Amino acid sequence: MTERLYFRQLLSGRDFAVGDPVGTQMVNFVYLVGDRETGEAVVVDPAYKVDDLLALVAADGMRLTGVLVSHYHADHVGGSAFGFEIEGIRELLTRQDVPIHVNRAEAEWVRQATEVSAAELVEHDDGDVVTVGEIPIQLLHTPGHTPGSQCFVVDGRLVAGDTLFLEGCGRMDLPGGDAGLMYDSLRRLATLPDTTTVFPGHQYSPRSSEDLAVVRRMNHVFRPASAQQFKAMLGLG
Repeated sequence: MTERLYFRQLLSGRDFAVGDPVGTQMVNFVYLVGDRETGEAVVVDPAYKVDDLLALVAADGMRLTGVLVSHYHADHVGGSAFGFEIEGIRELLTRQDVPIHVNRAEAEWVRQATEVSAAELVEHDDGDVVTVGEIPIQLLHTPGHTPGSQCFVVDGRLVAGDTLFLEGCGRMDLPGGDAGLMYDSLRRLATLPDTTTVFPGHQYSPRSSEDLAVVRRMNHVFRPASAQQFKAMLGLG
């Protein structure tokens, strides 16, 4: 699969949305995943400058066939945040009519944040597979940062959204956050193979990706042995 896998990690403010103050500050990663043989690709968490992202897909000789959403926050799907209006899936749909793949528990949050219609979303459950060309992408429901956060597993790679960073994990003090569920989600991700490469939703550390074995060893979020210890470490009682 590796030879035909198309996989790109794009950093906001550097690879796209250059000069955008919010995108530059938020250092979001957007991912392009597809099948080189069929030319089909999906984009994970398109935000800020959707035309830039579509141009990058086209420049690589690929065509966009869908969107994967990790969670509803505006820096990942567009909407209002920080006093700014951020482009995202709503604007992308005016350029290309493609399915937006969301976790079922996140669908209403995504609709409220972006004002896209229910008909434009494809709701998924944990363990579902989205196939792009001949490339299977497994969807893992990982609540904690938000109720319907999901991660994506493809060819030994974990696209982790804001569930897991190389250092730390997503916040749990925003609407829909839950520290107990985050602990369970992190424990689940820890069971993936050691050689899985973690690709986070933000550049919050010097490296842009790392083997899961290293992340498990170095990231403090994996040290607590119980949900109670995890909450205490975070000052959440």
